[in-house]
Amino acid sequence: MGGSRAQLNKPHKSRFSTKSSRNLHKTSLKDKSRIAKSERNVAKGARAARLQRNKMLREQKKAALLKEKRASSSSTSAPLVILLFGLSASVNVESLAEDLLRVLSNDGAGDVSSTVASSEYKMRITVLKAPHGDLLSCMEMAKVADLIVFVASTISLYEENASDCGYIDSFGSQCLSVFRQLGLPNTAVFLRDLPSDQKGKNELKKLSMSNLAGEFPEDCKFYPADTKDELHKFLWLFKEQRLTVPHWRNQRPYLMSQKVDVVADDLNSGKCTLLLTGYLHAHSLSVNQLVHVSGAGDFQLQKIEILKDPNLLKLRKESDAMDSDDVEVVCSMDPDFMTQEPLVVENVPDPLAGEQTWPTEAEMAEADRNQKQKRLKKRILPRGTSEYQAAWIVDETDDEGSASGSDTDDGMVLDGTEGYFRGPKETENSDIDDDDQGSLDDRDADEETDMDSVMMEDDNLTREQIEEEIKKIKAAHAEDEEFPDEVDTPLDIPARKRFTKFRGLKSFRTSSWDPKESLPPEYARIFAFDNFAKTQKHVFAKFLDMKQENRDDCVPAGQYVRLHIKEVPTRVASKLCLLVKTLPIIASGLFQHESKMSVLHFSIKKHDTYDAPIKSKEELVFHVGFRQFVARPIFSTDDMNSDKHKMERFLHAGRFAVASIYAPISFPPLPLIVLKIAEGSAAPALAAVGSLRCIDPDRIILKKIVLTGYPQRVSKLKASVRYMFHSPEDVRWFKPVEVYTKCGRHGRIKEPLGTHGAMKCTFNGVLQQNDTVCMSLYKRAYPKWPEHRFPILDT
Repeated sequence: MGGSRAQLNKPHKSRFSTKSSRNLHKTSLKDKSRIAKSERNVAKGARAARLQRNKMLREQKKAALLKEKRASSSSTSAPLVILLFGLSASVNVESLAEDLLRVLSNDGAGDVSSTVASSEYKMRITVLKAPHGDLLSCMEMAKVADLIVFVASTISLYEENASDCGYIDSFGSQCLSVFRQLGLPNTAVFLRDLPSDQKGKNELKKLSMSNLAGEFPEDCKFYPADTKDELHKFLWLFKEQRLTVPHWRNQRPYLMSQKVDVVADDLNSGKCTLLLTGYLHAHSLSVNQLVHVSGAGDFQLQKIEILKDPNLLKLRKESDAMDSDDVEVVCSMDPDFMTQEPLVVENVPDPLAGEQTWPTEAEMAEADRNQKQKRLKKRILPRGTSEYQAAWIVDETDDEGSASGSDTDDGMVLDGTEGYFRGPKETENSDIDDDDQGSLDDRDADEETDMDSVMMEDDNLTREQIEEEIKKIKAAHAEDEEFPDEVDTPLDIPARKRFTKFRGLKSFRTSSWDPKESLPPEYARIFAFDNFAKTQKHVFAKFLDMKQENRDDCVPAGQYVRLHIKEVPTRVASKLCLLVKTLPIIASGLFQHESKMSVLHFSIKKHDTYDAPIKSKEELVFHVGFRQFVARPIFSTDDMNSDKHKMERFLHAGRFAVASIYAPISFPPLPLIVLKIAEGSAAPALAAVGSLRCIDPDRIILKKIVLTGYPQRVSKLKASVRYMFHSPEDVRWFKPVEVYTKCGRHGRIKEPLGTHGAMKCTFNGVLQQNDTVCMSLYKRAYPKWPEHRFPILDT
């Protein structure tokens, strides 16, 4: 079938070939063979290099994995922490913990310590039992857990009125969301109370797995845990499992202390030395570092003692030395006062440096005294002058005081370049009430702000007063959702004085606002970075070098140590001695600068289970990683295309906001849990979750208010508007600010009408009679400085 009739294909076109192959016909046969051989050698060498590189990478990963496994299971590593958490109140976690500890210790009876060194499994394990209903204790235990075991009881399936989600109650669901926000370590699910017959056990196990699988990670395993053999099987599987912990926890050294002692300080009354004993985790700790005791604050170390490990893996049976209460000190480390990190919390401003433009409290008090003296000063009046006639007599001081409020002075001028108007110089630095109602006196306005920002903090309040205060806050929250930013102009105070610190922006996005202008006194007490990202990189690199150098002042991770923390308030130390019975006391090492105060911004969202309104500047408890502190945040939007952000009076459900607070510096990424202690309740409630975003004191947050008026007479593009102001002087004062309507018209104020605050306006379109005329004013807002920084005395 072949021969001359065989199919002939066209040769490949040369346009797809390389330049060297097209010129190959110009070379000799000897050069052709040489070129072809070299190309084959190059390709073969590249393939060999690629294979060699892949092999090297596999060996490096294998060595790193082996090193990590040896470090976690060796005799020098800290005990692994297993947290037993019951998903419902019907789960008996106490009996499960006892069974698990007896399997580890091979002890059939008797009390067993919570930390056990098992020679059979070649592991050291600490078992923690989460108390059901205590949110704070569950959170603190989850922060240090290497494995969280969720315990579910199948008794609910036998009940007639049991629902499909009977495994998890409301508290268990709430804690699950908190654990997800903190970052879940390795997880497992124990199924208890399964039937004894094998068929019924398998069927009920499959049913439980199908109902619970959606609540946990995909790699979470389910284990029956009713008998000793089932627990034995779990421990052998857990021994071979690779442990993963959240990234934020693996950055810092921390100590989980279950033993707290106090030594009185004779030289300093009211202070003492706090002794925390436990195993050091994650990283080595320097005696020159600062430490944070959860809920108590930041402190310096007096010394670190390395103790003899009470739970060694290779213990002789005849050795009963650990039964005694005396603890042997192996070595002790004292800090070097030349290199020890100083405990700097607040900046000490120089009053002569002119850092701030805001008046101090002493200056404001002196101004008030001078004003009162002027009011009490007697005037010499002609004989027979009545009070009505005396009111019309103007002194020199009255002329000076009324100059700013005269009809001919328009003090506020809209700046076309900057896009805002300024208030009078006399009141530029005065502090106006942050809420919508206020008095003319600035100091009274501050007091009203403090009273309105949180619920009345009086221990003598009756139940009816508390309920009335809660109703007011809920009504304000509902009004803010329906009419955001709208306020009423007061009748007894001129609007030009009530809103003297507010400005009108030509464009919220493009108008400029100086971040260094008229800063409050608190900004003189905080710290700021020129380049925060560069500083964070430098701090992390310095900490990594300290870890790799194996310095003499550092204690390696896994050691059993005792921390001597100096200058702890006696009240705080006594409170910690009581709390250690229910939750572990955590001491974590701090990076450089992490004790200093600054302005922190968090991305935050209201939790689904919390229904009560959360108002700006309300006192909340922030859990940022291992740290706890009290703060009074303000909430704002996150405007991506603008350097200014609008303040929100409440944290609304279903959307993210940015919470800005005065707090100690923390380097992100760190998770955030926000708790709120309700009035009349000692237990905190989960209010919001989020994460640390950035540290920036120059972030501009503007409070917006909207003044509204209503058209009285409309004639095409012109209209007379009333009820926005109540005097013609206020109309002239706010004349440069642009007005707009809710239907989308824009216009300007032309002139006042009459003596009751009506005004004539012109618009860029025909105005409807039922439309509403609005004017937007802005003022920069700042967080509230907390009265006390740490929540240990409130728990």
